Amino acid sequence: MFRIALVAHDEKKAEMIEFAKKHQTVLSQCELTATGTTGKLVQQHTGLPVTALMSGPLGGDQQIGSLVATQALDMIIFLRDPLSAQAHEPDIAALLRVCDVHNVPLATNRQSAEILMAFVKLHIEGSEENANRTS
Repeated sequence: MFRIALVAHDEKKAEMIEFAKKHQTVLSQCELTATGTTGKLVQQHTGLPVTALMSGPLGGDQQIGSLVATQALDMIIFLRDPLSAQAHEPDIAALLRVCDVHNVPLATNRQSAEILMAFVKLHIEGSEENANRTS
């Protein structure tokens, strides 16, 4: 089971909800963690179980980083708003850095998120095919 973190800046929360709805079937087979508001919104709009941590500016980005450092996440989908300044930019930079240090895939825009989801979907479908062959 893939362990995926979902993070979205305020200006990207609607896009994250749209993304989660589009990939609801695949995401339902994953363990989802998210920063506070993003997690609550995804859960509210999709019904998917999401472990919601603190809001990003209140420490949620650091909590996600801790999960990366302890190998408790397989990938992160972080829909960032590159055109707005973020008060917690140092926390965001630390999260990006810890993903690089621990070699954890990180999508920071919709297209890279779509690529990661295509990988997850192929992996899940491949696992299901193998299970069907052995039954």
